[in-house]
Amino acid sequence: MAIAAPVAPQKVNLRRPDIMEAVQAQVLSHYRSELVERIRAFGHVLSADGVLTVKLAKEFGFCYGVERAIDLAYAARKVFPDKPLYILGEIIHNPEVNDQILAMGIKSLSGKEKTADIDDLKAGDVVIIPAFGTEVSLKKKLEEKGCLFVDTTCGDVMSVWKRVRQYSKDQVTSIIHGKAWHEETKATSSQATGGHYLVVFTLAETDYVCDYILNGGNKEAFLAKFKGACSAGFDPDVHLQAIGVANQTTMLRGETEEVQRRLRQAMITKYGAAQLERHFRFFDTICGATQDRQDALEKLLREPLDLLIVIGGYNSSNTSHLAEMGEAKLPTFFIKNAAKMVSTGVIQHYDQHQQAEVETRDWLPAGKVTVGITAGASCPNNLIEDAIRRLFELKGVAVQELL
Repeated sequence: MAIAAPVAPQKVNLRRPDIMEAVQAQVLSHYRSELVERIRAFGHVLSADGVLTVKLAKEFGFCYGVERAIDLAYAARKVFPDKPLYILGEIIHNPEVNDQILAMGIKSLSGKEKTADIDDLKAGDVVIIPAFGTEVSLKKKLEEKGCLFVDTTCGDVMSVWKRVRQYSKDQVTSIIHGKAWHEETKATSSQATGGHYLVVFTLAETDYVCDYILNGGNKEAFLAKFKGACSAGFDPDVHLQAIGVANQTTMLRGETEEVQRRLRQAMITKYGAAQLERHFRFFDTICGATQDRQDALEKLLREPLDLLIVIGGYNSSNTSHLAEMGEAKLPTFFIKNAAKMVSTGVIQHYDQHQQAEVETRDWLPAGKVTVGITAGASCPNNLIEDAIRRLFELKGVAVQELL
């Protein structure tokens, strides 16, 4: 008896002018902020003399990749108004946006909001791939089922994948600077098909790898340290002889460059500068939007500020790095929405060291205050507006009076 071949996978073209026009109107109604646009137009500053000045970073909020992912998810709902839609995980790392996606009847296939199971999907079912992309094995499984794809994977992420695939083809191990548990890094590492990868998160881990390259060591201890962060069959004695650096696109550029510099120097010390090309490769794969937001915050932090508010999802990598930058300079509060500013005496914010939301008292000084504000690439402008309005409200000022 012949076995039927699986239905060929298809990508769905959603970019019809009529669909995208309707989508744009819906997205703007959900996420746009006229207040933020006006503040941008007037020098990124809003001030109530003698009470409060808010300074916005020059670059913040939604990037092109995030906007595209949201547009495509909304378009999928327009094109298939009555068909079950599925998404592999959070489309981006922002709880309000993800709640909006689920509210449109799109079923999640993973995470806390899981409402459907991948094993139950069948040919013709529409699956949205999030902006982070997905692992090769999972996509292949869906292809074999004959699912239709709405692929919102960010172009910058796919550029990293291209590098990792080339490394694997050339038998070069990918050293990925990122968070091994992050969806993007999982998707990126899965591209090393037929090759090997190792994920390093910190400079301390990088130094550990460099020391092993130069001096060798206990292989079992190495593999225990990087359990869950390296490819199956990884052998540090073999697979650290030729390496290529890649990265999760939302890491701090300076830190990725330092990872690259330390690994490069280890290879020069081990094999000599003349042999470097045989043993080491590197490509700049930091997301442009991530870097723009980091650069803009760096400039903002040079100005006189009393404190910094960073707005975004707590599991957002690019947002967490903005908070790290602020924490190094001044009191910084990483919040997911305006409701976390409970009063002038209490703010609930995310502590990255404790990996938990904490409460800080007497956070907003009396008298005149200058507050810097920035937001991650997955934070919509309406949430930024809410935070600005709440700050002025806590100081007894109605924003409308300032406009």
